[in-house]
Amino acid sequence: MKRFGIILSLLCLVWITGCTATKNDSQEKVIRIAEQYGIAYAPVQIMKDQGILEKNYPGIQVIWEQMSNTTAIREAMVSNKLDVGFMAIPPFLIGWDNGMDWKIATGLSSVPTGLVAKDEIQSLQDIENDDRIALPQPGSVQHILLAMACKKEFNDPKKMDNLLVTLSHPDGMTALLAGNEITAHFTSTPYREAELATTGYHEILTGEEAFGGDFSFIVGVTTKKLHDENPEVYKAFNQSVEEAILFINENPEEAAEILTKYYDLSKEDILKYLTAEDTEYSATVKGIKNFSDFMNETDYLKKSYTSIEEVVWENTDYAEY
Repeated sequence: MKRFGIILSLLCLVWITGCTATKNDSQEKVIRIAEQYGIAYAPVQIMKDQGILEKNYPGIQVIWEQMSNTTAIREAMVSNKLDVGFMAIPPFLIGWDNGMDWKIATGLSSVPTGLVAKDEIQSLQDIENDDRIALPQPGSVQHILLAMACKKEFNDPKKMDNLLVTLSHPDGMTALLAGNEITAHFTSTPYREAELATTGYHEILTGEEAFGGDFSFIVGVTTKKLHDENPEVYKAFNQSVEEAILFINENPEEAAEILTKYYDLSKEDILKYLTAEDTEYSATVKGIKNFSDFMNETDYLKKSYTSIEEVVWENTDYAEY
């Protein structure tokens, strides 16, 4: 009887330990991911729709958040409410510059981006002090591209910083086309194309002209905590991004059909954007050095990295510029 009691106690201990382990495992199998607006995030929507991350890491709970700008993403990551954020390189660098413990894990996309203005504005030279330029936020890639263009045009990267108005891409388009306070909008696909299709508006600057070549418009950034404490989840996340990119590149028509759920666009329009000559979905990070050097030289950053390992995780594919 005594032996039976000991065995029963051991079984209960094993059961309790198993329940605790299951609970802890469940807590570890959660990843919180933030995206923003635009066709640049198409692989994220494919990953979500097709359950790719859940396939690569069975049992994981994926929590998706859509945020209007990178400031919101940064704040959520600092508060430990997010593990992954998709954003442009400049706002990532600003967070890193301010001590955020995060790095770039993957590239995602390069899409057409540009400054769309009313027809009476023919160039940057025509923008005056009473004009207002909508973009997602100060420190966004659109802001830094505008600063690059102002450096080339006026030798003053901050010449138009006092003209900026923070609006999400959808709100920026609405404000520009309303024809009131906003006279120009630095935006990307599909908002750029919708604006250019409207009578009275045209593009006065492209992102590539400002940067001086191609660059990653969106990259995926993860916290150190996710990378260090959940390496298998981190690995599954990167694998899933690559699979989503491959799916779009190899099955653009099927991808366009799926994406009609996420964009107020026809399949034909989405397919046109996915396969445009200057659109690329790629896990390779492009332009980080040029952005970092420019932002450091013009005081948008206090420092520049001395080794690429300071800003990208190991095994991340990146271009040298």
